[in-house]
Amino acid sequence: MLFSFVAASSFALVIQDAAALRAAPRDSALQQTALYQGDMVEIRGSKLDYLQVYDYRRERGGYIRAQQLRPLELNPAQAADNRMVWRYLRDVPGAESLGIAYTAAYLKAAAPADIDAEAFDALGSFADRLAKRANNKPAGKSAELALAGHLESAAYYGVQIKRYERDGKAWFCYDGEAYRRVLAMRATAEQQAKAALALTRSDCINPAALETDRQVHDLWRAEVLDKVDQKELPDLLKQRLRLRKAGIWSAIAFQQARKALPYQAAGSRALQEFTGLKASELSDEDQPLYNEAALRVAASRWASLPERLPQTAVASGLHLTAQAGAPGETCMTLSDGAAPAKAGQNNTLARRCTYGMAWMASQRVHPQNQALVLAVQTLEGWRELWLWHKVDQRWVVDVIPPANSDPDLAYVDFAGWIPGSNDKFLLAREARTDGRYQRSYEVFNRQNLQTETSSERLRNVALFSKWQDAQWQSISLMQR
Repeated sequence: MLFSFVAASSFALVIQDAAALRAAPRDSALQQTALYQGDMVEIRGSKLDYLQVYDYRRERGGYIRAQQLRPLELNPAQAADNRMVWRYLRDVPGAESLGIAYTAAYLKAAAPADIDAEAFDALGSFADRLAKRANNKPAGKSAELALAGHLESAAYYGVQIKRYERDGKAWFCYDGEAYRRVLAMRATAEQQAKAALALTRSDCINPAALETDRQVHDLWRAEVLDKVDQKELPDLLKQRLRLRKAGIWSAIAFQQARKALPYQAAGSRALQEFTGLKASELSDEDQPLYNEAALRVAASRWASLPERLPQTAVASGLHLTAQAGAPGETCMTLSDGAAPAKAGQNNTLARRCTYGMAWMASQRVHPQNQALVLAVQTLEGWRELWLWHKVDQRWVVDVIPPANSDPDLAYVDFAGWIPGSNDKFLLAREARTDGRYQRSYEVFNRQNLQTETSSERLRNVALFSKWQDAQWQSISLMQR
């Protein structure tokens, strides 16, 4: 990490936003630029109630009111005072850039033997909070200018906050250098846990990263979390680590399944971490993270189960077989084993291919041999349902999405056939859209592909209490 201090006898830090750097020591003098919290200047003199300063970052000198600055001596004797300041600023919202400046001054001035993991833990906390402020879109032009000034000030001290584009919007994330130093030093278990959680956030993965790079990164994230000693951690941090591990291992299971590698261990690990959670020990602010982990684990839920499950439905000749198609593609063929092939013909009813993961153990056959459903996962956090059914004497394949809007995480479960009806069956869907979590229990008509009855509560759909599938009931995470 680079802290760009210039060797000089006396420095000062700007402590107020939009502090005017003027050409002369008067309020009426020309304002050359505006300085913001955390900006560092060299003091070269004083006149009236102004200090004459030089800004090395902007390569510009001028005058600024003395009350808008705090002198800063870069020597070991001053380091302890700087430490007290950044310890206080850790709990002051909006003072992140100033905290970064004081922490950088401490790291520059302190003796190497006095520098411990606490300073880098504080630096990472300041940087993370600054990135979070940038993502929350400050209201008003002055607030936007202040935020831009704080980001520039942080960058001057070597704190890199990356900018990504997500859904057409800018998204800011700290690159985590200070947290990496925490993990490399003798740190407390709590400091290690906080650093590991900060470095393994799913929303700070480069959306433009190649799939192969993403897979390597996920394995690295899992390794970082597993190295944290949880014995002395508070219960809250233990639960947060479990949440993060559950989501990461579900992604690894999907990735390994796509590559035809053994995946059941990773899928079981994801489920184990999630089911081991104690929701009562999570704070209110952890609820979105809890729901996110649930959606991620549920999307890859079939990875924790054997490749084939015994069919509990009435015996039927319908079955799917999977064969390799083009590179990376899986092709599924629906056949009727109960109907022997005639001379010169085969018993193939329909065929469809996918580049996603077809969970063959999920196939469920209609009791009257009228349809078959299959879970197909196309992304780590997206699982849809393929409906193979007979329409007007011909077999077709329709895809039932997990949501009608445009969610970023979603899955749909087959929840049971309804006896006495060839057209209706039960669905359960859960999705996150624009930060909001929604679930629905539905009676679905396969003929018109429309939902006939829907509710956010299972007890409000009477047919669920009667005909929900026993397998779905035993493996679903929706009733968490």
